[in-house]
Amino acid sequence: MASFLGFVAFLWPFLVAPGTFGSAETPPLMFGALLVLVLAVVFAEVADGRIDAKALAMLGVLSAINAALRPLGAGTAGIETVFFVLVLAGRVYGPGFGFALGCTSLFTSALLTGGVGPWMPYQMFGCAWVGMFAGLLPAARGRAEIALLASYAAIAGYGFGFMLNLSFWPFSLDPGSSIAYQPGLPVEEQLQRYLVFFSVTSLGWDTGRAVTTAVLVAITGPAVLAAFRRAARRANFHATATFIAPPNPTDRPGGAGSLAQGEGD
Repeated sequence: MASFLGFVAFLWPFLVAPGTFGSAETPPLMFGALLVLVLAVVFAEVADGRIDAKALAMLGVLSAINAALRPLGAGTAGIETVFFVLVLAGRVYGPGFGFALGCTSLFTSALLTGGVGPWMPYQMFGCAWVGMFAGLLPAARGRAEIALLASYAAIAGYGFGFMLNLSFWPFSLDPGSSIAYQPGLPVEEQLQRYLVFFSVTSLGWDTGRAVTTAVLVAITGPAVLAAFRRAARRANFHATATFIAPPNPTDRPGGAGSLAQGEGD
């Protein structure tokens, strides 16, 4: 439901009749719904046993780390230092954890850096998908896993920019421009305009993000994955409590039965 809401919020220029929602109403509604749905995702993961108190503590720690890492690269040629942690954590701890981590990381960093604005719910959704889809990647180990994650990181870097541009494209250009959003156009023509807009305005910036994230995953991936998996094993995140009835004393070696048999012999 959270992802469905996000896709509708991003893709409304292609799907929703013009004038239904404006730029002033959409972000607050998205933000309120997103907070509720993130809580629903976390509660669902807790109920299914995929997130427990230890995993929630890890979620808080990684959110704080991401909030501290984000200002290191923001605003410099598209370089982003936050996405590689989302990719690696989503890979180890699963899609639900990755989705929640993307939302909480962006929310925390926005509060710390003063980045609260109408763009924030869109950024939260974008980062949530980066972490979620990392948790849905196919199984692999060793160099194949690092290559898979680095390739995904590059694709996610472009995908994040592609989706985020949709949040302001309908409102940012002169309606007379050949790459501006035009209400009422067929989907194919609307998409063609947007692809040209994306190519000429943010493709270079998104390339910086994609390259930075892929390189960070390739360099830090083996060590960070090992650390995350070691933490998961030691915290025993996915353990299931089982209760076993105590054995009958007569069935234990040296128990009453064996003693009686020994005395009879």
